Amino acid sequence: MRAITIPRPGGPEALTWSEVPDPVAGDGEVVVEVAATAVNRADLLQRQGFYDPPPGASPYPGLECAGRITEVGSGVTGWAVGDEVCALLAGGGYAQKVAVPFGQLLPVPKGVDLVTAAALPEVTATVWSNVFMVAHLRPGETLLVHGGSSGIGTMAVQLGKAVGAKVAVTAGSADKLAVCRDLGADILINYREQDFAELVTADVILDIMGAKYLARNLDALAVNGRLVVIGLQGGVKAELDLGALLRKRAAIAATSLRPRPAAEKAAIVAAVHEHVWPLIEAGTVRPVVDRALPVEKAAEAHRLVESSTHVGKVLLTM
Repeated sequence: MRAITIPRPGGPEALTWSEVPDPVAGDGEVVVEVAATAVNRADLLQRQGFYDPPPGASPYPGLECAGRITEVGSGVTGWAVGDEVCALLAGGGYAQKVAVPFGQLLPVPKGVDLVTAAALPEVTATVWSNVFMVAHLRPGETLLVHGGSSGIGTMAVQLGKAVGAKVAVTAGSADKLAVCRDLGADILINYREQDFAELVTADVILDIMGAKYLARNLDALAVNGRLVVIGLQGGVKAELDLGALLRKRAAIAATSLRPRPAAEKAAIVAAVHEHVWPLIEAGTVRPVVDRALPVEKAAEAHRLVESSTHVGKVLLTM
C-alpha cells in the first residue's frame, strides 16, 4: 500500500507519498481501507518532529479516518468485512489501509457520506470527553469555546447548544464569527479586537491556547467554573493566580486524547456513539468541512491548516 511518510521532520514538503508494508489485523483489531482522513494540528506537530506517535502506533500521521473494513482479527465482535466505519486512531490515517482496535470504531452515521464521516471521530471524541465527561457542562450554563470556527470549535458550539447551554466563541474574523453564529453561538467575540474576559463569564471554557490565555481564562471563569486546556498554541508556561482560583472554587484540567490507553479511548467512543451519533443522525449536529483534497496534496492541506484560514475540517481523500 501507499502512505504519507515523514523521512525527515520539517515543513509541509517533508510529507512523502511512499510505498509501505500493509498493516495486519492483530488481536482485537480490524483493518480499514481508508476512503478519507482529516488534518489535525497534531499531524502538523508530528511532521515537525515535536509529537511522536505513542508506542506501538502507526508511524504515519492521521488521527481519524473513514472507510470499509477489509480484515477482522481475532477477538473482534460486532463488526464484519465490508462494514462502513469511521475510526479514532493513534496514527496511520494518511494511508490506504490502517489497523484499528475495534473499540475505536464507529458506524458511519445515517445521512453522512463516507468521506465526510472522516471529519467526525477526533472532534466528537475531543469535545464530548472534555466538555461533558471532564467539565460536566449542564443545561443553562455558559460555554466559552476558543477557536470557534475550527473543527473542534464548530463541533463544540453545536453540542453545547444541543444540550441547552449558552455558547460564546472567539474567532479572528467577521466571516468566521458568522459561521459560529449560524451554528448557534450566542456571543461572538473577535479576539483581535475584543477582550473575551471583559465580555463573558463562563461556567466551562474549552481552550486551545494554553499559556497565553491562562490569566484571562481565569478572569472569565464563573464561580465553580471549569477550564479545560486541550491545546498549547499560545505557549506552555504561565503564572497562575491560585488565590483567584480558590476564590472562584474553580478547576483547571489539561487533557490529550492520542496517548490514552485503548480502553479509555473505547469508553469515549462508546459515549460518543450513545450521545452524539443520535444528534448527527437527527440533523441537530453536523460535520463542518472546509474542503477535501487528494492525499497526494497533503502538503497543501497542511499549509492551509497552518494558515488558520480554513473553517471546520480539512480532509484528505484516497
